[in-house]
Amino acid sequence: MADPLIWSSRPKTLDLPEKELHIWRANLNLAPEILDRLALTLDKDEKARAARFHFSRDRDHFTACRGILRELLGGYLGSSPSLIEFSYGEFGKPTHRPRDSRPPVRFNVSHSSGLAVLAFARNCEIGIDLEPISGEFAGEEIARHYFSAREVAELIALPAGMRPEGFSLCWTRKEAYVKARGMGLQIPLDSFSVSLTPNQPELLESEDSQRWRLRSFKPAPDFVAAIVHEEVHKGIPGGQDFQMRYWDWAVPVSAPSSPALRT
Repeated sequence: MADPLIWSSRPKTLDLPEKELHIWRANLNLAPEILDRLALTLDKDEKARAARFHFSRDRDHFTACRGILRELLGGYLGSSPSLIEFSYGEFGKPTHRPRDSRPPVRFNVSHSSGLAVLAFARNCEIGIDLEPISGEFAGEEIARHYFSAREVAELIALPAGMRPEGFSLCWTRKEAYVKARGMGLQIPLDSFSVSLTPNQPELLESEDSQRWRLRSFKPAPDFVAAIVHEEVHKGIPGGQDFQMRYWDWAVPVSAPSSPALRT
């Protein structure tokens, strides 16, 4: 992992060139008035999904993450967040329904323990995942059930103090790959392998590994995240590397009172 990263302050306007991949991080523990403003941008389906959470904290985090996603997409697309329409792939991966002929904005989101990471790119599929690093390692049984034999062996070979981070690195890398492909549980988690040793290069071994680039990063202390994206050039896999840009989401200084939040 390239660490530390430089997280830039929120720009006044959002522009997403085809050769850039943007990653945002956001604190989901928001003031009530900000959360209420974001909630106004959600559609009926999203509000119904939020209402199904038993705990208010989980409901608020879902609402905040979805509202921030809409706000950022609105900035990239020049659209009001509340007017963005989503469609879903066969296995549930969300996309937006473009209203013009510009290259579509691809996106993916993950959140956990009050922190969110959101990834955006044009003309390439992406997947992102985020996990906290547990203070104690209790994941060997989970690893043996879901990880490949190579991953289990690498995890067990780590010193005990490195296993919690190694487990989280493995989990986020596998989830990011599955999310990038948009096939959900149709891809068995033990059918491909990723590296998991902390501070070592990220490796992906899969039937289509030449199509993808895997990267890990630390969005905050005690968290790890991974992103998997296509390497493409004019629609041809394997043709270019993307410039990565890292941004901190923050509440707009002069946010309007209407549902249509703009960046």
